[in-house]
Amino acid sequence: MQIFGVDIGGSGIKGAPADLDRGELAQERHKVLTPQPATPDGVAGCVVEVVRHFGWDGPVGVTFPGVVTGGVTRTAANMDKGWIGVDTATLLSQRLGGQPVTVLNDADAAGIAEMTYGAGKGRGGTVIMLTLGTGIGSALFTDGRLVPNTELGHLELKGHDAEKRASVKAKEDGDLTWERWAHRVQRYLEHVEMLFSPDLFIIGGGVSRKPEKFLPLIEDVRAEIVPAKLQNNAGIVGAAMAARGSAG
Repeated sequence: MQIFGVDIGGSGIKGAPADLDRGELAQERHKVLTPQPATPDGVAGCVVEVVRHFGWDGPVGVTFPGVVTGGVTRTAANMDKGWIGVDTATLLSQRLGGQPVTVLNDADAAGIAEMTYGAGKGRGGTVIMLTLGTGIGSALFTDGRLVPNTELGHLELKGHDAEKRASVKAKEDGDLTWERWAHRVQRYLEHVEMLFSPDLFIIGGGVSRKPEKFLPLIEDVRAEIVPAKLQNNAGIVGAAMAARGSAG
């Protein structure tokens, strides 16, 4: 079964049909840059562009980097503040000519995909997926059940939002070495571990393609730490999974 997934990020918007029988992309993804400012109108136009690139006319799942409840975006830390309170599912459905659209938090989508097809498959206990990119997204699972919209990237770390110190953007903006950045990630993981005592951390986002650069440098964390198997495609697959119910 194929369903279309779109992953909205602070720097890029990417999508493709996902093969939900196999848990992978059915075609090579298409990506466009996130407009700046990332307003609802501008981003919606990019989502339409990505979907139309494939000529897709069925249900669409869409991730958003913020809290999403009932298709409405409630926060927008790395997007334009105009998103707050927007019925994003309805907005995108209208822009797509009435195609059914399901919207959920981006890290939740990635986590659902990893728990079904990837590094978290078959794992019980407490599992936390962390997506490191423009910000830090989080997905919390207990015995396979998602606790949605956790937003653990906004925990305070040394007087700052954790994502301001330990995201990939923080690494790039500060021109940090892998060693210095890994130390910051370690401090963040220690903080999250203190609060939730997870059995497993899954590290996602684009940086999951280079686990050898930083994971061996992280010490003193009790939980197992593994890279996401679906890497940066997890969000697209998870978005497609969320939209599967609209396919009838």
